[in-house]
Amino acid sequence: MPKIETINPSTGKVIAAYDNESPEQVSRKVKAAREAFSKWKKLDIAERAEYMRRLGRVMRKNREEYARLVTEEMGKPIRQSLAEIEKCAWVCDYYAERAEVFLRDEIIPTEFRKSFVSFEPLGVVACIMPWNFPFWQVMRFAVPALTAGNVGVLKHSSICLGSAMKLEQAFRDAGFPENVFQSVIGDYRAGEALVQAGIDAVSVTGSVNTGKRVAELASQGLKKFVLELGGSDPFVVLEDADLNQTAYMATQSRLLNTGQSCIAAKRFIVVKEVADKFTKLFVENTQAEVIGDPLDSKTTVGPLVRDSQRQALAKQVDDARDKGGSVLTGGQPVKRDGFFYEPTIISNVNHEMEVVREEVFGPAAPVIVVNNEEEAIREANNSEFGLGASIWTNNIERGIRLARQIESGIVSVNEMVKSDPRLPFGGIKKSGIGRELSEFGIREFVNIKSIVVKDITSKLLVE
Repeated sequence: MPKIETINPSTGKVIAAYDNESPEQVSRKVKAAREAFSKWKKLDIAERAEYMRRLGRVMRKNREEYARLVTEEMGKPIRQSLAEIEKCAWVCDYYAERAEVFLRDEIIPTEFRKSFVSFEPLGVVACIMPWNFPFWQVMRFAVPALTAGNVGVLKHSSICLGSAMKLEQAFRDAGFPENVFQSVIGDYRAGEALVQAGIDAVSVTGSVNTGKRVAELASQGLKKFVLELGGSDPFVVLEDADLNQTAYMATQSRLLNTGQSCIAAKRFIVVKEVADKFTKLFVENTQAEVIGDPLDSKTTVGPLVRDSQRQALAKQVDDARDKGGSVLTGGQPVKRDGFFYEPTIISNVNHEMEVVREEVFGPAAPVIVVNNEEEAIREANNSEFGLGASIWTNNIERGIRLARQIESGIVSVNEMVKSDPRLPFGGIKKSGIGRELSEFGIREFVNIKSIVVKDITSKLLVE
């Protein structure tokens, strides 16, 4: 079997090559994880929390090294990579401080002497993770799952195998017991072998097709799964929005990670009254972004992760152009080494166009004009996805009212959509099943056990 090569998307050059692990090797790692689980689950939660504090310190200590690796492997601008590693440390601190409260027994008043709910770990939990946030996607799964007493086995994207190895080393550097967190190296076949091995549950972040395939395999063994899949987040601009701030945030939300984020704003729905002014400001802000070497701290837009990704984006933009869309800025590959594409804004769009109908995983933004808020909400919900959304208005109560009408797992009013350890993260429709982060996320991979105790002392005394 040929080696897997990782490639620097800003140069197109090979970084490293890795051997594919066989199904037998994957199975051995799962067995080792099972043995590690038998001891890890018995630790007091305060002890597991201390390991997480150490892991957070490892993240901060190696922040620059990890960030550079992320940028080299998938092209994220270095300032964003540094922020990603800091966020990983934050999630460690968050669960170290709060997991004991989240997982303490819950007393339920009944007619019995004692009734309570206990939260107990499931066992070996696999995670299949994508390349776009190579550290954060893994950590937002692993930290709550392991703090709850599970052990984890990671199958990372073939694009960022160096990150996978560094993550495994980070857990070792933090002093975690052997095999509590492991990584398997391989293509999709290693992932399928992992799901079919002796795991108890699996968490997936990735495409809809990946989620369906993993869910199919997991269901054959009746294994629990959590899916965080695609998104086509609406960015709703109402007539009373602060247009200068809103247009700036539209640019940031669309171009974060060069547009390669499931929660990036992807459909810009603007009330007609302010559409021309918003669009003009949006174009100006977008043209002010700096395309360049992602290792340069001045760069705000890096390359797409692969040439195939750039070609897919170009196909969507060309489709819109061919069907009458107006490209207001961008719309072409950048003539330089690597897989760069110009940040693009398209007006005069409709639902026949791929940029509206499909998820756009790159720096292209369709602007959809509507007559009023009612049409805006209808348009926002006109998608097979339901991950995130944002609403922009100076009327907070109006924003909250409309947020309740949006069909998604997350709605931000006057803020771009972000994941936050303190809040549950996940979607509906084809955006996924289940939740990550917060109290809700740590309870996804536990056995929620009811325990009832009846007092029979009085009966025994009578007898």
